[in-house]
Amino acid sequence: MEIIRVGVDLAKDVFQLHGVDSREHVVWQKRLRRREWLSELQKRVPEGAEIGMEACAGAHYWGRELAARGYRVKLMAPQFVKPYVKSNKSDRNDAAAICEAMNRPSMRFVALKSVEQQDVLAVHRVRSELIKQRTAKVNQIRGLVGEHGLVAPQRVHALRKALSWWLEDASNELSMRFRRLLSGLAGDLRHLDARIKEQDDELAAMVKESPAAQRLMALRGVGPITATALVATLGTGDGFARGRDFAVTLGLTPKHHGTGGKERMLGISKRGNAYLRTLLIHGARATVQVAKGKADPLSRWINSLGERRHTNVVAIAVANKTARMAWALLHHEREYDENWSTATA
Repeated sequence: MEIIRVGVDLAKDVFQLHGVDSREHVVWQKRLRRREWLSELQKRVPEGAEIGMEACAGAHYWGRELAARGYRVKLMAPQFVKPYVKSNKSDRNDAAAICEAMNRPSMRFVALKSVEQQDVLAVHRVRSELIKQRTAKVNQIRGLVGEHGLVAPQRVHALRKALSWWLEDASNELSMRFRRLLSGLAGDLRHLDARIKEQDDELAAMVKESPAAQRLMALRGVGPITATALVATLGTGDGFARGRDFAVTLGLTPKHHGTGGKERMLGISKRGNAYLRTLLIHGARATVQVAKGKADPLSRWINSLGERRHTNVVAIAVANKTARMAWALLHHEREYDENWSTATA
């Protein structure tokens, strides 16, 4: 009756465990508090057993803790576990579903992230949120000055200059109360600019400390922001069998619909990591623009595709190719060579 596999339904303070033996018989079901569940698990479950969890908040932390204690950790996306939930949803049924799902031969697992990877992703999340706040602040300023007959320029850097002009211009008939309000908003905008600059500097420092990120920056359309995001997400690329699988998880491949022998390829799925997909597509658009008139293999491919398809389709294709090349560089630990595929062919 030795437990070989345990499904764990994570929560903030209450953890539900579901263990089975080698005959797939349920031998252990337990509801434990946060402070005691690891010690209780070690008492009942031998080292080397498989511990499965959904890849949700705190899963990577607990995964590292379990791996340090000699267990084999398997993380799964919640949408892949949901079909195995029987009857009504509860912590007990969720843990049983996790235990069953992790034993399926076709199940896809999420690679366990290190502390360093999570730190990099945390910087990206903070930077992304600060940019959203700055955009909201800029739109607020546009709306307020518009009520006073002032037209705000489109670019953020132009708006900063316009704010100074409006505050110094005595002929625009702005009241002193509104000038004080506008001055405070300009200070908020400067503060957000400074905070975003801090995160940019932090990412630039991370690139200098990461040889993998430096290799990725040799790819076209990949700068410090995209390179660090790719390294933090991919790691060594062991979580994917090939580059196409990584592109699929980013939603850069077409949706497929087939029924009755009729196969249809639709637009890109837009599933998975929307933030990383956005970075790759923005970089791809720049790559498409600078490829015009160049004769290297990648530029010739981009220009040839551009003659047949829309610019947006070309940008998605370039982003897809960049994602695949990024996986290859990280997984095989090699430098980027734009003539490599041509030379091997």
